[in-house]
Amino acid sequence: MVERPWLTHYPEGIDWNFDIAPKPLYALLDDAAELYPQNTALDFYGRRYSYAELKSLTDKAAAGFQNLGVGAGSKVGLFLPNVPHYVIAYYAILKAGGTVVNFSPLYSERELLDQVADSGVEMMVTLDLEALYPKMLSVLKQSSLKRIIVGTFPEVLPWPKNWLFPIFKRSEVAKTEWDSRHEHFHRLFEAGSTYKPLSFDPRQQVAVLQYTGGTTGTPKGAMLSHANLYVNALQSKLWFSGVRLGEERILAVLPFFHVFAMTGVLNMGIAVGGELLMLPRFELEAVMKLIAKERPSLMAGVPTMYRAFLNHPLAAQGALKSLRLCISGGAPLPVELKKTFEETSGCKLFEGYGLTESSPVAAANPVIGSNKPGSIGQPVPGTDILIVDRENPMKEMPLGEIGEIAISGPQVMLGYWNRPEATAETVVNGRLLTGDLGYMDAEGYTFIIDREKDLILVSGYNVFPRHIEEVLYEHPAVAEAIVIGVPDTYRGEAPKAFVTLKPGNEGLTAEALLIFLRERLGKHEIPREVEFRDSLPKTMVGKLSKKELIAEEKAKLAAKT
Repeated sequence: MVERPWLTHYPEGIDWNFDIAPKPLYALLDDAAELYPQNTALDFYGRRYSYAELKSLTDKAAAGFQNLGVGAGSKVGLFLPNVPHYVIAYYAILKAGGTVVNFSPLYSERELLDQVADSGVEMMVTLDLEALYPKMLSVLKQSSLKRIIVGTFPEVLPWPKNWLFPIFKRSEVAKTEWDSRHEHFHRLFEAGSTYKPLSFDPRQQVAVLQYTGGTTGTPKGAMLSHANLYVNALQSKLWFSGVRLGEERILAVLPFFHVFAMTGVLNMGIAVGGELLMLPRFELEAVMKLIAKERPSLMAGVPTMYRAFLNHPLAAQGALKSLRLCISGGAPLPVELKKTFEETSGCKLFEGYGLTESSPVAAANPVIGSNKPGSIGQPVPGTDILIVDRENPMKEMPLGEIGEIAISGPQVMLGYWNRPEATAETVVNGRLLTGDLGYMDAEGYTFIIDREKDLILVSGYNVFPRHIEEVLYEHPAVAEAIVIGVPDTYRGEAPKAFVTLKPGNEGLTAEALLIFLRERLGKHEIPREVEFRDSLPKTMVGKLSKKELIAEEKAKLAAKT
């Protein structure tokens, strides 16, 4: 029997035993358009789309996709940054009966070819930009892709930016090879017909094929159903009880092609009738100017974004004061960063938790009630967070004891695309095994110790890199830190720390930092080495990434042998 200690400590006014009838994912947009037709849904460099206009465009584009052959089971790729084309195509593909497959604009050509082959995508939506189109054209010529739909920046910009862009940004626009395998994005709206809604079970129909490294590191397509994503958006809406429906302005710079932003910004933003303040990518100067000018009230981000905000001069001038609620995810939120950001902005910064395989939101600290630093919070409505034995996932660990974190709920994926064995290893009797190690306290708050694969075995002792990183962040000179395990001839493995410093602290030595650590860590936890870097590797959404550093250390070792 699942123990649910959070039930007696749940936030006031939120019912964990919620009952949300699953609907097609695009119902989020249709419902918002009915409730808030004249409210602004998207703001892109001053071009504003009302909810009524956005719904109309997606309906027309859905008909356009159907005329191009998209129907039940069709897979359509999105190779786009955060632009209106993404939002329109995303909901239109779903309305046409198809499945969205997200492709990162940062992918290499090899990665694109591999994912196209694995997913079976036959159609791709992209832009005529040098950063995107040439790469996708090459993929078109080498893969099973049958057609690419090409949009332009000017068609989604307001006047006069729409006619100035081709003049001043000419070098950023690619020459397009218009032929029978190409289609203009704007032609989707010119079909002159009405889309034909398809009848399907939202619990079984795959809405999005979202690729992830999963718990084994091999890219796999997580099959997220309409019900998974629809319910998860409403779970998030229920959880953030302080949200003002139809009134929020939401900073939308996390990339929609990533599951965190897809649910936490796009789908949830639409679900609450918010205005999405969009930028194509995260560039600190542009984002801070947008915040200062448009004064968003909500945002979701990764810890490195919040740290970057604090280091910008506009933060000290009060630019962040408009923010009311901020959610941090994608990586552990250092306790000192949470404290400093809240002091500077006056905004509550909540840490949440999830995986691609859980659509992704599974837990978060509450808006009303105890917000425990270092914790990922309590399970969102209808979700069980379990701490299970690492060897036997059906055995639950007592409160306070460390085990593997497992998730059970309506947002857990259908499985991995064409990977039945990987699915069986990851989802056991409805329990999604996360690969993260942690414990739960008596009030149902979960604390992550570390990822199981990142665990360092030092002379037989378990050493958790996250704990060392938290202590590194306590030093006032440290800006960012990553700790990994490296081979050690005597101890088997040893920790190594990679650190960047805040401006003005370049005089800090590795020995001085190690002295600081020796006063706060056990002997077996002290890094064998501290290496200072100008920057640390990050993933496509800006969270710190260990894999590049691990690869570097392996290459160094191989060169010595």
